[in-house]
Amino acid sequence: MPKVKTKAGAKKRFKLTGSGKIKRKHAFKSHILTKKETKQKRNLTKMGLVHKSDVANVKEMLNI
Repeated sequence: MPKVKTKAGAKKRFKLTGSGKIKRKHAFKSHILTKKETKQKRNLTKMGLVHKSDVANVKEMLNI
């Protein structure tokens, strides 16, 4: 059987932590930033974790 390819989009968007959790960036931080509060923009800069209901799908895309 051939090797299974990793989804390139997922490879760019997600990183694995040392404990096996999956890190992600927050959405809504790329444009139309003038109407968003400074506090909201600052909190969107921080990394988040993938929700437990989505972990299986992300791992499948990453072939983990």
